[in-house]
Amino acid sequence: MVDGATLARRAGASADRIVFLGHATVLIELKGVRLLTDPVLRDHVAHLRRQVAPVERSVLSAAGPDAVLISHLHYDHLDLASLRLLGLDTPLLVPVGAGVWLESRGFTRVTELSVGGETANVGALGVSAVEARHDPRRRPGPAGLRAEAQGYVVNGQAHTVYFAGDTALFDGMSDLAPSLDVALLPVAGWGPTLGPGHMDPLDAARAAALIRPRLAIPIHWGTLLPIGIAGRHRDRLGDPPRQFAEHVASLAQGVEVRILEPGQGTML
Repeated sequence: MVDGATLARRAGASADRIVFLGHATVLIELKGVRLLTDPVLRDHVAHLRRQVAPVERSVLSAAGPDAVLISHLHYDHLDLASLRLLGLDTPLLVPVGAGVWLESRGFTRVTELSVGGETANVGALGVSAVEARHDPRRRPGPAGLRAEAQGYVVNGQAHTVYFAGDTALFDGMSDLAPSLDVALLPVAGWGPTLGPGHMDPLDAARAAALIRPRLAIPIHWGTLLPIGIAGRHRDRLGDPPRQFAEHVASLAQGVEVRILEPGQGTML
């Protein structure tokens, strides 16, 4: 594995790669099309502070992503300031219920996708919304603002990538797609405990056993901690992906785990 900036220089126009930028922010590049998931590009969001190096902007390039995938409304997944850094005209694919609100904030190219609905075409890629089990609200936020959380399956023909966003484990994961090359699975959170609607390393390994991807990459770890607790909970930054890999080795034999540090990438 190499850092994202080096990988960007090495990659050709058609190279398929994944770059983990931290938390749930991942650059997915398939067939020369660049998708960015749940971008948090600042050193802080709400009461959370980034504990690792800043996002390397050269990974994103001056042109920016071809589209952004938003899984749900929570502040550590839908950060308005980060979206504005990408530009108000950046195409956004979002859950049903989020579109009008984002347009009211000035974003001009917002498309809502529903689970089981039509596939969106982004260049040569097909993007489909898939089920997730997670809190649909934005708290604090406008009264009545809700959008059901979802994941995404990105089909690039040569490679198919599942981005889970945030979700609890559920049996239907085995039916998300006929076959998946890569699963981006959340294995932790941003604090010392996990609330409902999340997977810990063991549940994420169980998800890998249900999905059976060729490659599993742990996300949603090692990046953000609340103000004032970093000194007491540094273990929360590094332990979850290693625990995930250990559980996958026993529960989902044959699934390769690649642990990417924030800023690292890998070719597919």
